[in-house]
Amino acid sequence: MLTPPTLEHVCDLLVELDPVRELGRGRAGARRIIPIVGGTVTGPRISGRILNLGADWQTIFHDGVAELDARYAFETGDGALIEVANHGYRHGPPEVIERLRRGEDCDPAEYYMRTTARLETGDPRYDWVNRMVFVGTGARRASAVEIGLYRVL
Repeated sequence: MLTPPTLEHVCDLLVELDPVRELGRGRAGARRIIPIVGGTVTGPRISGRILNLGADWQTIFHDGVAELDARYAFETGDGALIEVANHGYRHGPPEVIERLRRGEDCDPAEYYMRTTARLETGDPRYDWVNRMVFVGTGARRASAVEIGLYRVL
C-alpha cells in the first residue's frame, strides 16, 4: 500500500487587492479581474513581499462556483523572485457568497476556498519550489485574500 501524502506548512500569503473589474458574462460565466497590488509572505520556509504585478482572472459559473486563476510574484527577504500560478475554487451558501461580494468578513469555515499552486524560480537557493506540489486554503477579505500554502510530501 502506498503512503498517503502529508502536508508541510510553507508560508502564509496576505495578497492585497484592488477593486474587482467586472468584464460581464462570457461563454462559461461571469468574468472578472481582480488586480493584485502587494502583500506579504510569512512563514517557516519562505518570507517576503508580494509584488504589484499580478491579477486573479475569475469565472463565476451559473451555480455560483468561482474558478480562481491567479498569477503573481513575490520577492523573498533575501532577494529571490518567485512566480506563483494559483488555481482553485471558492463556493458556499448563496447568502455567505453575497456577504463576501459586499466586502464583509465571513468565517472561512462558512465556505470552501482551496487552491493548487505552482511556484517557480531561477534562484538556486529556492530551486526546491520548482519540483514540489503545493496546495492552499484561503479566505476572502474586503481588500485582500489570505492563503495558507502547504507543500505535499
